[in-house]
Amino acid sequence: MPNIIKDRQIVADNWNVLRLEEGQAPESAAVPAGKVLVPLAVWLAQRASLSSRADVGVWIDSDERAEDLTDDAAKLPLIAVNFPKFADGRGYSIAYNLRTRLKYTGELRAIGDVLRDQLFYMQRAGFDAFAVREDKDINDALKGLSDFSQPYQNATDIKAPLFRRVHRNGASA
Repeated sequence: MPNIIKDRQIVADNWNVLRLEEGQAPESAAVPAGKVLVPLAVWLAQRASLSSRADVGVWIDSDERAEDLTDDAAKLPLIAVNFPKFADGRGYSIAYNLRTRLKYTGELRAIGDVLRDQLFYMQRAGFDAFAVREDKDINDALKGLSDFSQPYQNATDIKAPLFRRVHRNGASA
């Protein structure tokens, strides 16, 4: 069983990611028993049968929209966002929208081309779990969550920018 980083700890990953074969229709995809992350298209096509299962989560690709889960997000135990390439930053916006607009409070996992250099920023966007790329050292990646001591910008984790949080010359900024 592979490991992931969840809540700043390395834990076993007991979820399987279902990926469609090229040309496979989402409505005919077989969803196995057990904890499984299904593509957004499969969830939307099979929502009626899958929504009663507590062991089904959804993964969103970087070219899809979090808003497609507006009616379902609160019921899902896990939502993952796929990063197809290291340089594709759309997943940060998806995570931010899930946390702020849809008020999603469950596990939010980054999957795909996830590297140490991204983890600190992914965490700030709202991710709390990370499936680090298999060819990378997960112990080293875990250190990426602590690369910086103070973030400058506001985000989902800290609502005020640094200049609003520090005191200078005895005065509050």
